[in-house]
Amino acid sequence: MLSGKSIRHVHQTIGSNFAKDELLGYYNNLTEKVTWEPSLLSNDELPTLKANNGKTVHFAVGIFQYGLGAYDLYLKTGEDIYLRKFMQCAAWAIDHQESSGAWDNFSFLYPHNPYGAMAQGEAASLLLRAYKHTGDDKYLRASQMAVDFMLKPLAEGGTSVYEDGRLVLMEFTHWPVVLNGWIFAWWGLYDYVLVTKDKGHYRKLLDLSCHSMEQMLPSFDTGYWSLYDMGGRMASPFYHRLHLAQLQAMFQLTGHEIFAKYANQWTHYNDNRFFKVRAFLVKAWQKVCEKE
Repeated sequence: MLSGKSIRHVHQTIGSNFAKDELLGYYNNLTEKVTWEPSLLSNDELPTLKANNGKTVHFAVGIFQYGLGAYDLYLKTGEDIYLRKFMQCAAWAIDHQESSGAWDNFSFLYPHNPYGAMAQGEAASLLLRAYKHTGDDKYLRASQMAVDFMLKPLAEGGTSVYEDGRLVLMEFTHWPVVLNGWIFAWWGLYDYVLVTKDKGHYRKLLDLSCHSMEQMLPSFDTGYWSLYDMGGRMASPFYHRLHLAQLQAMFQLTGHEIFAKYANQWTHYNDNRFFKVRAFLVKAWQKVCEKE
């Protein structure tokens, strides 16, 4: 937790090659997902992780993020080795998408709650970039299926909560709202609206979810640090920094000042040694309590 460094928790700044009105690079810099494991570039293997039972599994979010990082590196360098890996990740997404439009992201951890909005949104972002590069409609169709499943209410097996006039995209369907997962999911819907130029159903839900996020954002602020989720879990140093980068990107995409306000406020928290130590101690205590 102190280092915040692993293949799942590499340093992630705001993306360096995206635009508000054109589908280019990703909004979060995921390139270290690729450079952390450069050996994968020379073969057909994809990122894996070890489950609690010791088995090696393909984690859908890990593959989608690796692909998005590879695409950014391709845009930056023009090197085909990154494009090849990006397309391999997109092919994996097509091959492993269920008929419902979902990907089994969590069954190795939570057998009764395998789906999540973050996986759906990041898959859509990956597939839409593959569609842009190839022009192959199969990627566009798969991205729509991904978004449609994401937007289904929890009660219907989907990953969204419609309540009190709000739309929340749930990274985990059995946990409280997770801020970073909601933003990653929202970016997938943003990309779909951007590519299809939709002005109806999807655009309406995109705006509703953004407005909902703005309303709920203050609830993630403790006065000295950000919360990981609405269950009161403190963000680790990694996730706090991730929030900063995500909010900076959200401001650039939407122009809504509240995202800049909290990005600046949470940057101030991060620069305050007392706040950082206080947050770390609370997070450490929460981790101890979780294991008891």
